Amino acid sequence: MSTVFIALQANEETRPIIDAILIDNPLAVLNREPAMVKIDAPGRLVINRETIEEQLGRAYDLQELQINLITLSGHVDETDDALTLCWNN
Repeated sequence: MSTVFIALQANEETRPIIDAILIDNPLAVLNREPAMVKIDAPGRLVINRETIEEQLGRAYDLQELQINLITLSGHVDETDDALTLCWNN
């Protein structure tokens, strides 16, 4: 199974987003660097708007994720409610 990942800037804005990603992806592995956070997951990583909103306490548009996005790896499938990274086999 191939690994997918997302890397985000490490700042106050991304802390609740990172928490939400880890809630929704129990197999994900968090790697902290001085200025970024990388989240690896085996096969698939799902980022749910609703979980981010619960962590932030406000409405959230998944397009906001791009403000703090450094890079990602995997095929991107994006809707208004979720961003999914996976590899098509």
